[in-house]
Amino acid sequence: MTETPVLIAGGGPVGLVLALELEHRGIDAVLVERNPSTTKHPKMDVTNGRSMEHFRRLGIAGEIRGHGVPEENPMTVVWCTRLAEWEVARFDYPSIHWGRDIIRTTNDGTMPLEPDLRISQVVLEPVLKGILERGAKHVKVRFGHALESFTQDEDGVTATIRNTASGATESVRAQYLAGCDGAGSVTRKELGTPLDDLAPGEVARASGGLWKLIKTAVKGLIHGQRPPGGEMYMIHFKSSDLDFMERFGTAWHIQSAVGGTIISQNDRDTWTIHVPLPGGVDATELDPQKFLFENVGAEFDCEILVANPWRPRLCLARSYGQGRVWLAGDSAHQVVPTGGYGMNTGVGDAVDLGWKLAARVEGWGGPGLLPSYDAERRPVGFRNRAASARHLGVRVQIASHHTPAVHEDSQAGARAREAYGAKILELGNLENEALGIEIGYRYDDSNVLCYEDDEAPPVGMAHYVPTTRPGARIPSLFLEDGRALFDLLGKGFTLIRFVDRDVESMLAAARERGVPLDVLDVREDRVRTIYERDLVLVRPDQHVAWRGDAVPDDPGAILDRVRGASRS
Repeated sequence: MTETPVLIAGGGPVGLVLALELEHRGIDAVLVERNPSTTKHPKMDVTNGRSMEHFRRLGIAGEIRGHGVPEENPMTVVWCTRLAEWEVARFDYPSIHWGRDIIRTTNDGTMPLEPDLRISQVVLEPVLKGILERGAKHVKVRFGHALESFTQDEDGVTATIRNTASGATESVRAQYLAGCDGAGSVTRKELGTPLDDLAPGEVARASGGLWKLIKTAVKGLIHGQRPPGGEMYMIHFKSSDLDFMERFGTAWHIQSAVGGTIISQNDRDTWTIHVPLPGGVDATELDPQKFLFENVGAEFDCEILVANPWRPRLCLARSYGQGRVWLAGDSAHQVVPTGGYGMNTGVGDAVDLGWKLAARVEGWGGPGLLPSYDAERRPVGFRNRAASARHLGVRVQIASHHTPAVHEDSQAGARAREAYGAKILELGNLENEALGIEIGYRYDDSNVLCYEDDEAPPVGMAHYVPTTRPGARIPSLFLEDGRALFDLLGKGFTLIRFVDRDVESMLAAARERGVPLDVLDVREDRVRTIYERDLVLVRPDQHVAWRGDAVPDDPGAILDRVRGASRS
């Protein structure tokens, strides 16, 4: 029987990131993935700034960026009547090069440390897998091996793993099991954890006046029906016909109310289109190339790589785990692609779960640490699901303003297109601008954070307000010497000290408990003002655990709480 501290089920991006997090912390683990290779489906196409901050912390951001869309290319979103027809609106976003300049010159804590990266999951997964296979000393990666079943007891988990080629099975004994095994998660099913679809009231709270339009789009997701937009058809294809594919210029997304969304995967020759499947159409009888031509409005040279229907869902696991078995990524939450909250939310799951598993394996994490994973990450999944639905509602509202006249090559058609484009610009493109969702999430109901007595301010969707309230991600800043503050944090906890304060009692309490704790001295008034307190205790995941202007009389009580050993 194979024995390991952590067994990871699932070798998609979330499982691979969790494996990298454990490798970073020197924790032995085994990752099993039922498929013999990484995905052939493009799925996500943007890694947001928060995920890139984590990749930077793990020391792999540079390698990942080297496989993405060229850094000088913009992230433009174009709305058109069809690709072969007219542009009606556009939203221009900076290239990575320009984004870096904006981040460094702004430097007030309101920006992520890293700009977004356009990279298809088809490309990202092999990069992450390759990093592990080349350099991992603690994690073993085993593709072609599937988690079949497991039982857990007080001391660990016994899992049955099946070789998907030969059918042979083996037993693996682990202290902990992490289920990163996707929407059809064996881990979740074995736990008996239901998936709850989005409730109408949740969408209403998230979207306000858009609810009447959103409910048309999502009622099929809620009630299992099949309204227009309830099922999608994806075509992944190659084409070197840039005169046609880039007729509106280099663009990231080309969107049409009747022609679906075209995603440029590499700004060179690989593309993906997602189109709502008309009601009553049997996807198995579709000719993918013909369907593609119909939706873009013209025939052009192309090669179909993959084509299949898929059904979007807006759902959340009722629990993220229990005992020694925990869920992350699509096994715990599933969203509509609007906003890019699927994989990026899963990366946050992997980081939070990873450092907590490491703390338990190393012995300094208390019994309350892993339950805090559910308390922290499930509300983020809840919120991001509602945001995804809100963005879907905007797409629906745009579609409601579409008229056949916008396709006419006439003065009346031109006027219709002008009005249509103005409405799109008025509705905006928050799905690609929501920094409040991406970096502003805060853990407000965790048993391992030291909260303050005053009421926490609301967290916005669109805007991020830098803060060091316990539970928040610390603001990212560059110091006067040009170094990024994030780069100076330790692997464990870091106590950022802005003034001369005696912190030896906290260091002694940490040594007594085996808690990894570094002190980072920063003597810059501008940074101190943004960080709001003289002392800020930062967790391994860059979230604030505690803050104050002096070390309290019993620093051990603080450390016991933040490591999950407090009885209160």
